[in-house]
Amino acid sequence: MRLSLFAAALAGVLALSVPAQARDICTLIADAATRTVLHQEGDCETRVTPASTFKVALAVMAYDAGIITSAHEPKLPFKEGYADWGGDSWRQDTDPTMWMQNSTVWYSQRLAEMLGAEKLTAYAQKFGYGNADFSGDPGKDNGLERSWISSSLKISPLEQAGFVAALVDRKLPVSAAVISGTMELVQQGGASDGWVLQGKTGSAFPRMADGNFDRARGWGWYVGWAEKGDRKLVFVRLAQDEQRHQVSGGLRARDELVEDWAGLVAGL
Repeated sequence: MRLSLFAAALAGVLALSVPAQARDICTLIADAATRTVLHQEGDCETRVTPASTFKVALAVMAYDAGIITSAHEPKLPFKEGYADWGGDSWRQDTDPTMWMQNSTVWYSQRLAEMLGAEKLTAYAQKFGYGNADFSGDPGKDNGLERSWISSSLKISPLEQAGFVAALVDRKLPVSAAVISGTMELVQQGGASDGWVLQGKTGSAFPRMADGNFDRARGWGWYVGWAEKGDRKLVFVRLAQDEQRHQVSGGLRARDELVEDWAGLVAGL
């Protein structure tokens, strides 16, 4: 059954009938131009943290606000005390291309600080980006540091697909130059059956009742678009683990979607 991205959200939550060991929460493929959902399985309506997939929306916001001016500007200096758990690639001066490629958290934090909570909220509301909540953890005043990482900002796979479709179809309420600049930053994720996939991964852990992270049930996102000739499809894969892994959930979601791609689009 093919539904509009917008109508699908009103069609009722699909039953999430997966066995306990299954990792996929939602797989969604839609036509970027018509917003027609071509393939949908799992729970694609429940909102969770966007994690690093938010970098795509943040790039649109920062480009539109004149903070990002090119693929290599601004180049911001790394400082002691910045988030550096990503390793050596985070411990260096970083430009927008490096930020997206290395998924550098501290660069996102600096952009969020330059935009401010009011602008972030206004942009997210204009873009229909989830709940547009940048308040952060209750009582901690950390919205500009981590609202998009296991905190207040939440988005569903359907909303992710709607945002990416608007980006790819150049229907976001920003200039063509902003859209082109953002799309240029998004990394190629692989190729399959003549399709070239570009997208952004995201990984984060849910919180347990005591506030600590549940590191055995990490989320993994892969969100983006695929092109073959003149055709463009948007895709979302959201998975959740049931045990700890060495490789991030986002990278595994990406690799598994690329591996599954030919079968998923066969006949669409």
